[in-house]
Amino acid sequence: MKAHDALYIDGAWRPAASGEVIEVVNPADEQVIGKVPAGGALDVDTAVRAAGTALPGSAATPPAERAARLAALHQALDGRKDEIAGTVTAELGSPPKFSEAVHAAVPLAVAASFAELAATHSFEEKVGNSTVLHEPIGVVGAITPWNYPLHQIVAKVAPALAAGCTVVLKPAEDTPLVAQLFAEAVHEAGVPAGVFNLVTGLGPVAGQALAEHPGVDLVSFTGSTAVGRHIGAVAGAAVKKVALELGGKSANVILPSADLARAVNVGVANVMSNSGQTCSAWTRMLVHRDQYAEAVELAATAAAKYGDRIGPVVSARQQARVRGYIEKGIAEGARLVAGGPEAPRERGYFVSPTVFADVTPEMTIAQEEIFGPVLTILRYEDEEDALRIANGTVYGLAGAVWAAEEAEAVAFARRMDTGQVDINGGRFNPLAPFGGYKQSGVGRELGSHGLAEYLQTKSLQF
Repeated sequence: MKAHDALYIDGAWRPAASGEVIEVVNPADEQVIGKVPAGGALDVDTAVRAAGTALPGSAATPPAERAARLAALHQALDGRKDEIAGTVTAELGSPPKFSEAVHAAVPLAVAASFAELAATHSFEEKVGNSTVLHEPIGVVGAITPWNYPLHQIVAKVAPALAAGCTVVLKPAEDTPLVAQLFAEAVHEAGVPAGVFNLVTGLGPVAGQALAEHPGVDLVSFTGSTAVGRHIGAVAGAAVKKVALELGGKSANVILPSADLARAVNVGVANVMSNSGQTCSAWTRMLVHRDQYAEAVELAATAAAKYGDRIGPVVSARQQARVRGYIEKGIAEGARLVAGGPEAPRERGYFVSPTVFADVTPEMTIAQEEIFGPVLTILRYEDEEDALRIANGTVYGLAGAVWAAEEAEAVAFARRMDTGQVDINGGRFNPLAPFGGYKQSGVGRELGSHGLAEYLQTKSLQF
């Protein structure tokens, strides 16, 4: 068991004011594997004050020096990549290979991208007779989720540091151990005291205190739409900026000309990845009526192969939530073709890879984010019907389109109400903006668009 008895505030490790702790449980075997301090409002206040004190120096730091700090942070994280992967496997239940390839490697790529952006981004520009300055927005309150714990930390902290902001991070209480490793890397990289601060704690306590603190200029939150609404209301009362990356119910649209077998197999893999705990997962597969039966058979066969290859969901609470959605799908008349609500193991928070056929757009499992390894397959009559179904939820985070000709897929993707669309299995791009339409969020992460969230503009007229 790894016990962390301190918060990282103002460049030093210090105990939480309450003296209370949060136990971290391995979801694969339900054993306690670590403890972190349960920070509260007093700790958040201390951290925000430290960030405020450090802000003028951070804002005045030349971009080249910010870039050097981020490069040093990347190096410090790279030196810990094996420990990072092992930690995420232990606290999230992610299979080791996935932890290495995604949970450790992707944040490294993102950190490197922001180190380069800090060095190359233009922080001022000429517009007619004006000079427009792009300045750090101030103190950032970053609240991150448990499903991609290090990636979401890096996706918020790295652009904030590149912009010259200072940060107070409140990571998810289910997966806080990797955040401690990140703080160690920040310290090793020589980031000045107060520029980055870590307060572990419960969302309703530490997260609430951070969101409503008057010293915080921007709240960057990733998580559920329900919590995002609350944070937006809290921040709105203080007229402070928010960046919200929220839920999704993304459509994977397979047009009739597509390679059906490839589109279905990649689509199933996408949903099962990270045990379905991905906000941008393509959880609604849309197939033309003439190809529907074949697609269902392909999906059921593919899902069965994932039986022991995916890890557990993060907690008993999440397991109960996902199983409840599966039961609701059955009750509403969807046809179960793989998996089901029964727990596949006696120990651990596992959920069987599940596929539903004969799903209609109004069903709960076709409208609400389940956040588990559950795929719904819907049939459509023609392209207009497919578009209506694809756009027919309150979400708009991601999606996919498959077609024989790229131009055909792109034409359909242009009409989708969503922030990111993969064309014929397009690869992840750490420089592409990520974020949603509708109730999937406000703002963008990654690349220059992600950096812009942490900047405000000032114009000088001559």
